[in-house]
Amino acid sequence: MADSLPRWNLDDLYDGRDSPALQADLKRMTEDADAFHARYAGKLDGLDGDRLAEAIKAYEAIDEILSRLLSYGQLVHASQMTDPEIGRFFQWLQEQVNAISSRLVFFVLELNRIDETALAGRIARSSALARYQPWLRDVRIFRPHQLTDELERLLHEKHVVGATAWNRLFDETIADLKFSIDGERLTCTEALNKLTDTDPAVRRAAGEAIGAVLGDHVRVFALITNTLAKDKDIEDRWRRYPHPVAARNLSNRVEDEIVDALVDAVRTVYPDLSHRYYAMKARWFGGDRLDYWDRNAPLPGAQDRTIPWDEARDLVLGAYDSFSPRLAALGRRFFDEPWVDAELRPGKTPGAFSHPTVPSAHPYILMNYHGKTRDVMTLAHELGHGVHQLLAARQGHLMADTPLTLAETASVFGEMLTFQALLARETDPVLRRTLLVTKVEDMLNTVVRQIAFFEFERRLHLARRDGELTADRIGDLWLEVQTESLGPALRFDDGYRNYWAYIPHFIHAPFYVYAYAFGDCLVSSLYAVYQEGGGADFAERYLAMLEAGGTLRHRELLEPFGLDASDPAFWHKGLGMIRALIDQLEATPS
Repeated sequence: MADSLPRWNLDDLYDGRDSPALQADLKRMTEDADAFHARYAGKLDGLDGDRLAEAIKAYEAIDEILSRLLSYGQLVHASQMTDPEIGRFFQWLQEQVNAISSRLVFFVLELNRIDETALAGRIARSSALARYQPWLRDVRIFRPHQLTDELERLLHEKHVVGATAWNRLFDETIADLKFSIDGERLTCTEALNKLTDTDPAVRRAAGEAIGAVLGDHVRVFALITNTLAKDKDIEDRWRRYPHPVAARNLSNRVEDEIVDALVDAVRTVYPDLSHRYYAMKARWFGGDRLDYWDRNAPLPGAQDRTIPWDEARDLVLGAYDSFSPRLAALGRRFFDEPWVDAELRPGKTPGAFSHPTVPSAHPYILMNYHGKTRDVMTLAHELGHGVHQLLAARQGHLMADTPLTLAETASVFGEMLTFQALLARETDPVLRRTLLVTKVEDMLNTVVRQIAFFEFERRLHLARRDGELTADRIGDLWLEVQTESLGPALRFDDGYRNYWAYIPHFIHAPFYVYAYAFGDCLVSSLYAVYQEGGGADFAERYLAMLEAGGTLRHRELLEPFGLDASDPAFWHKGLGMIRALIDQLEATPS
């Protein structure tokens, strides 16, 4: 299958690491950033609305090219993380962009020092500035946490040898690991995939090998985690954030109490969802306990055929088309153009993502396609991100990005459309049951498991304030939250204590993970509205929500659908969909 899988072409960004266009952009951005600094530094408060809009437009143009450069470096590195020359190129490019962008740090700092009333007056008198009002609103929410210009520039310049360097060490360490399973030496992605093998012996060998290899490197992962947690704690204290999650909530444009309501709602239903489901799965496996390596195992006697890439593509696009032909047309571009990298190869980053790059280009999707139903759902998920990013790009570089809490909306909705399409076409009762099991487990992984990840992070960051944590202590915290969230039916061994170490979100984006649960519950509520009728223009309202990018907050985006994330019933409505699927499985003869 690997020979037939697509590999992306990054030429729409730059046609190689030695591209003359890349070198020209670096040179031009150096000159433009210097000119921008000379023209505007120390002068923003004296500009009227139209001239301030001109400054923002010039800033946006420079920042977009710098983002294009970084996007290219990130995608090249993700394609082959174990090549030292690519690693060196990526680090060099980050350092070049960081040096240029340090000349721009003053801009947002000065914008935030403009008096609120004075800025509102300029916006009212200038239609050009009013266009940027959503961006100004979002930039200015960080005003209370802004440091002096000198400190901000210092933090900015040190970033490439601080958190970014530790991120790179994590990525390259993970990519370089090899797991010996059943006579094969496998990458991390390939080893994790073995946990869904039909052979129990293979699953056990994979589970034990993953724990052992991560254990061999756990001191490195513990050092990375401790260092980044302490780095975050120092910066949080300097910026006067009241708790470890505060900065993430602010960047997600979501209130603390809404995140707390989500977390509390999910933790409250652990017994009725994950505990109940895994106890039922243990019975299907003939006992009252389930080894952790069987948590995502296919059921005994379950059937799950290999799905060729072309069939997966057509399945996903067909599901999208049944909802909205326009959505499917956007999705088809990713396959007609070389915008997807699904090939399995050593050194490639594990997992999957859709990188938006910049509005003047287009997104790129990376995944590792093994041909299983879960991979089809991953494709549907990442394609949802991709079409969302295409639609939001019309807002321009500064306002295209969606807060993480809403960034998962299109991806999870795309998964739901694809699941329903797969279920509708399947008449074999065994295969239908397999699909239901796969969907329940995916939803538990997206909601329950991600909230457990969030709780693990919260406990880890709070504990780190009292001093460095040993790998054993981190393992203790990991087992605590896993036991709480998955329930008494799961059986763990010492190797599982190390499984926290491979999860990149803890390293790259602290507290990112609750966005998955937020998005899943949001989409479940949204899909319920769609199933209940939703109105003839539901698809149009949905696409308009995606097109809004970062210009609207969650209250404004959900209002056209009659939904309100501040209402506890909103979260329980979403969780009710998981409960209903588990009820359906309980009622299905095994």
